[in-house]
Amino acid sequence: MSALTLDPGRLAALGRSELTLLVRNRATLSVALLMPASMVFVLRTVVGGDTAAAVAAATLTGGTGMVLLLVVYMNLVSAYVARREELVLKRLRTGEAGDVEILAGTALPSAVIALAQVAVLTAAGGAVLGAPMPENPALLLAGVLAALPLLAGLAALTSAFTRNVETAGLTTLPLFLVTAFGSGLFAAPDALPDTMASVCELLPLSGVMALVRAGWSGGASAYDLLGAALTTLAWVMITVFAVQKWFRWEPRR
Repeated sequence: MSALTLDPGRLAALGRSELTLLVRNRATLSVALLMPASMVFVLRTVVGGDTAAAVAAATLTGGTGMVLLLVVYMNLVSAYVARREELVLKRLRTGEAGDVEILAGTALPSAVIALAQVAVLTAAGGAVLGAPMPENPALLLAGVLAALPLLAGLAALTSAFTRNVETAGLTTLPLFLVTAFGSGLFAAPDALPDTMASVCELLPLSGVMALVRAGWSGGASAYDLLGAALTTLAWVMITVFAVQKWFRWEPRR
């Protein structure tokens, strides 16, 4: 993969092209726009808490995680696989755009949609769920922004092991389930037994969700936040290395 060079003009052009393709695919667009909102209402019925505010905060934390997983990770796996099988990625590599620009440009619309949905979720949380505003908006934003390159990288990596768009639902399922039940979307990891909680804290999205949870509810110590940030950074570095080694630019044979 080429060096990390990003030209804003080329990145915007790639993003516009990807957005056009996304809008034309009504099924994918519906999943990106409607599924996270429906999952918030599902979460509202399954999360627990001592007070209404605690339930609302847990729901919004899980809803933020669902937006990131569904809109960024799962949507991008399908996008990378489709562009690879249609030879779009191969053609783009023959032009001026670098590898990082191609991957980032493809991810740009999903990232923007995810940010917009998190913003709507934050604004509507009080009106719909009676939740207070985030205790620490900066931490919430940091968690969401950190998730974008991590999930885009994980999507690119998953696409390398996905034969076609039809099988993307299967190849994305393991990370979705592990994150949903181990990284704190439904309940904080400290609700698990000690050994299991320690393992779950090292999962790819656990650091991100710790930052998101602290942003919504507060109460995290500086030590815990540092650990979450370092875990996220470590997974970003691991993912970048793995994408460089295994990402496929040409159709699978």
